[in-house]
Amino acid sequence: MDFYPSVYEHAAFLIGRTPWEVSRNSELLYQAHRAAYLLYRHSPIVVGIDIYNLEAEAYGARVQRPSGTGVPGIVEPAFERVDQLQGLPFLRGTEGRIPMVLEVAQRLAAEFPEADVRIPLSGPFSIASNLLTVERLLVEVADRPTKVMEALFHLAEAQAAFCRLIHERGLDVAFFESAAAPPLLSPKQFRDLELPALKATMRAVEAILQHPVPCIIGGNTAPIVEALLETGTQYLVCPIETNQEAFMQKVWHRTDVRIRINTSSEVMVRGDRQMLQQEAERIARLAAGRPNVCMGTGALPYETPPENVLFLKSYCEKL
Repeated sequence: MDFYPSVYEHAAFLIGRTPWEVSRNSELLYQAHRAAYLLYRHSPIVVGIDIYNLEAEAYGARVQRPSGTGVPGIVEPAFERVDQLQGLPFLRGTEGRIPMVLEVAQRLAAEFPEADVRIPLSGPFSIASNLLTVERLLVEVADRPTKVMEALFHLAEAQAAFCRLIHERGLDVAFFESAAAPPLLSPKQFRDLELPALKATMRAVEAILQHPVPCIIGGNTAPIVEALLETGTQYLVCPIETNQEAFMQKVWHRTDVRIRINTSSEVMVRGDRQMLQQEAERIARLAAGRPNVCMGTGALPYETPPENVLFLKSYCEKL
């Protein structure tokens, strides 16, 4: 079984720097992801530390410096109302940290031509939640759902334009939309409000890149699996936060869709070899008899011991 760890803030740990330091410096960002790839040979290399902040910061949100080795975050709203998002201009590639991330991705792709190097691309609901805060956006969902849908469609169009800009630089994207997952949205709200904009985003991105796009959504996604399959994606994550057995039952017949079953972050950080082996075997049982499955992780915590990642990778090769 293939094993694909998700390396973002953990890359900073590998060079002895904090996530904040690496997220703000092009040379440190390059060195961190270079070190991670040389150690793990993982796929894809997603160039970033606080991957959900890239576009929101470019639109004017302020990313706050965390204490210690915390991951940078956005905690204050950049806008007061959801209808203000409809006036946002399309990104030109010059805003915020976008030039730095593009430069680092191109350096990594040139040094490792065999690697799958990607730029993180946020979904419309995740961007809206960062620009308004989750709490404010959920109030808007309850009070003005039509305005929310209009804003999401505008952001979907803007993200398609951003994807085209990335593609013109010879790079690919990794698509993330975890803010839309239950319990933040109910399954009905997901289908009614988010799914139309999500479909629009993914289909536009697929047309630009000329290949299907993985739909990476963490959280309790088992209740919305059928909706996710409607996007046309050929790659879904079965998150640790959901009922993984129920999730796998719902996708069992869709063997055209690759499923990445994620491990427990707690086991990745604190597990001994026996616990890691038991976790791998648990996932292998979930996947037994279904083709087109791999094992992965959520975002590896900063302090994850590299020997745990390497052991699990080696063990998966034997399964």
